[in-house]
Amino acid sequence: MRALQQRSFDGPRDLGLVTDVPVPSPGPGEVLVRVTAAGVNFVDVAQSRGTFAGGPQPPYLAGIEGAGEVVAVGAGVTGPEPGDHVVGAAIAGGAFAEYMVLPAAAAVPVPAGWADEQALGLVVNWPTALAALRPLGGIAAGQTVLIHAAAGGTGQAAVTMAKHYGATVIAAASPEKHEVVRALGADHVVDSRESGADLAAEVLRLTAGAGVDLVLESVGGATFDASLAATKRVTGRVVVYGLAGGEAAITNWDLVYRHQVHVVGLNIGVLIGAAPQIFGELFGLIAAGVLGPGRPTGYDLAQGPKALAELEARATVGKLALKP
Repeated sequence: MRALQQRSFDGPRDLGLVTDVPVPSPGPGEVLVRVTAAGVNFVDVAQSRGTFAGGPQPPYLAGIEGAGEVVAVGAGVTGPEPGDHVVGAAIAGGAFAEYMVLPAAAAVPVPAGWADEQALGLVVNWPTALAALRPLGGIAAGQTVLIHAAAGGTGQAAVTMAKHYGATVIAAASPEKHEVVRALGADHVVDSRESGADLAAEVLRLTAGAGVDLVLESVGGATFDASLAATKRVTGRVVVYGLAGGEAAITNWDLVYRHQVHVVGLNIGVLIGAAPQIFGELFGLIAAGVLGPGRPTGYDLAQGPKALAELEARATVGKLALKP
């Protein structure tokens, strides 16, 4: 089968198409999926750079998120069945291929009436946004949330959900993406390319100096300090679920004397393992029409290196999909 293989930790440029990979076989508790669309995520970029904790070692078949048709099941699998369409994620990789293996327990049904590619994000971006807002972020009607990378796959879902829950949304995005997040209902849009100090000052201005109740922090680097500075003292929360802009340091001294805020770490794989009921609320949002079929930007499988490089450069909007 055709697949994309990451040959080193030299990033997307060392991701290449191979054509002679054996089709995998599902083991006990696993299903084999004929992939019709694979989601591109920052996890894939981090794995290609060797910065994702516990990620696969090169050479490996890349891609964590895939959607398609179940074509075979391993021993002990009682569902899904061959012919079912599912979407799922496997941190070990293998989604950027014509076939991938998923744990049966991680294979989520594609909602009725949706194409496979429209369900990309259902197991990665959307639950991340929901977890950051609700069980961890504690967002409530009348509160204000700052959402970084608001034009990305997770960011767009977060803007939509936050508005549904009655929050005032301050969306951070580069200027050419501002109209995208405004169209989703963002109340204010700030320039994500401003310096950290300027970004924090603008958010404080928009909140009359009080700061926001919640920050969805996926950038890291210099932006992380801006997030802390823009958060309301004592009761404000910063939920950290990404580090696209690099690592950031915070000390106990900072928390006592500079930023008296709640800092919460989110790893969606760990959270789903501990609290899979988050999918109940997520499917409730779909049933209520709050979330609808996705509209990912499609690339041919061979264009995978280009898609990852553009995502890493923050030159993309919304969800990206590779078509095997």
